[in-house]
Amino acid sequence: MHSDVLIVGAGSAGSVLAERLSADPARRVTVVEAGPGPSDPQVLIQIEDGLRLPIGAASSVVRRYPTTLTTSPQRHAQLMRGAVVGGSGAVNGGYFCRGLPGDFDDWGLAGWTWEEVLGHFQAIETDLDFDTPIHGSSGPISVRRVAEFQGCTAAFVDAAIQAGHTWLPDLNASTADSPLPAGVGAVPLNIEKGTRVGPGGAFLQPAMSRANLTVLTSHQAGRIRIDRGRATGVDCVGPNGAVELSADRIVLCAGAIGSAHLLMLSGVGPETVLRTAGIPVQAALPVGVATADHPEWVLPVNWSPSRGALPLEAVLTTADGLEIRPYTTGFGAMVSGRRSDPADRPHIGVTLMRPRSRGRITVRSADPKVAPIIEHRYDSEPDDVAQLQAGTDLARELVRATTDLGPVSWSTSQHLCGTAPMGPDDDDAAVVDARCRVRGIDGLWVVDGSVLPKITSRGPHATIVMLGHRAAEFVAG
Repeated sequence: MHSDVLIVGAGSAGSVLAERLSADPARRVTVVEAGPGPSDPQVLIQIEDGLRLPIGAASSVVRRYPTTLTTSPQRHAQLMRGAVVGGSGAVNGGYFCRGLPGDFDDWGLAGWTWEEVLGHFQAIETDLDFDTPIHGSSGPISVRRVAEFQGCTAAFVDAAIQAGHTWLPDLNASTADSPLPAGVGAVPLNIEKGTRVGPGGAFLQPAMSRANLTVLTSHQAGRIRIDRGRATGVDCVGPNGAVELSADRIVLCAGAIGSAHLLMLSGVGPETVLRTAGIPVQAALPVGVATADHPEWVLPVNWSPSRGALPLEAVLTTADGLEIRPYTTGFGAMVSGRRSDPADRPHIGVTLMRPRSRGRITVRSADPKVAPIIEHRYDSEPDDVAQLQAGTDLARELVRATTDLGPVSWSTSQHLCGTAPMGPDDDDAAVVDARCRVRGIDGLWVVDGSVLPKITSRGPHATIVMLGHRAAEFVAG
């Protein structure tokens, strides 16, 4: 089966890219997705309910990867990635904050300044709360904030304001000329009336009736075929066995883990790592050598769980790059939707949004079924640990009059990115150029969180959706 464009992964970026590229009826587009589609009612129930995170042990819409969060001592965790049409955007908490203008200007990349990405942020959304020039009013993804806080969120917001922190009506209001100050505000959410409005449902599903768009669900990509420096196809395993797909242009949208793993399986990565895994080298590039994520310290609190509330409704941001998050219930309730376990308590997350620490992802076998090694190395930068401690002290000071806080534990925001970063032509750390093309391999792009040169100062989901919208122009040529 041959296509003009073959997209590997129907996640947050891939869904947008597929819709944009297939809008031209003369362009044949095929999307390969390892997970199921939403036609199964049990799948749809899991991904639509915005009050829960469908990532528990019984979930059929996620894939789990072990990681090591810290090295001294070793602390282990699991990363969950959406394995369904819509990707991780179909299973997350609905947080839809844009990256800040300074994030993009700091990249220093042609085509990615704040002025150049703002139009794409506007195009993907309909902001139901703010009708201003910097917000979108006709995009497929609805964005809304909780208007009246109750329970945990109300207690936290009241404490923050009483402590002198500024109330911020719109966390997406920052511009290059008027950056937002630190303060507390309602989280922009892509959840409408309790229903998660992710990129898969908002972009890809309405386009699936197009005659020129084919979506192959439950097809796992195992290797990119590369012939004399050009990507020509992808080998997959589907429900009926092996499938060979070919295309003029191939775009990896399998996420920061999936795309990096597929590149390395195909011979694109650090030469020593590939040879150790028994993989012939096609292009020696620094895939997975300096990843980033948002480290998080979690503190349980004795507030009563909030009934009928979304997992995270408001956050406090600080001038030194912390985001303090009052989660409305315990992790078990977030996953199951059941909020009756008295031992499952709400918690506060203290998150470092501009970390210095860098991790890595390493292929360990030529067998696609063998997961890569993931190491976050959150404790590799003492300044990061000191900032997390300062944020924890601030959180304790804020809420100690209203609740007791339990002991701190290490966690992660599940925002792994930068496994195949963009960069200018003279950047030895870059895997793709500023148009998302893989260096040294013709006909191959990466368009997802892998390519972020630096992690954004907000959760990256909205930025990754924007990335898919922006990069469609590059792939279309």
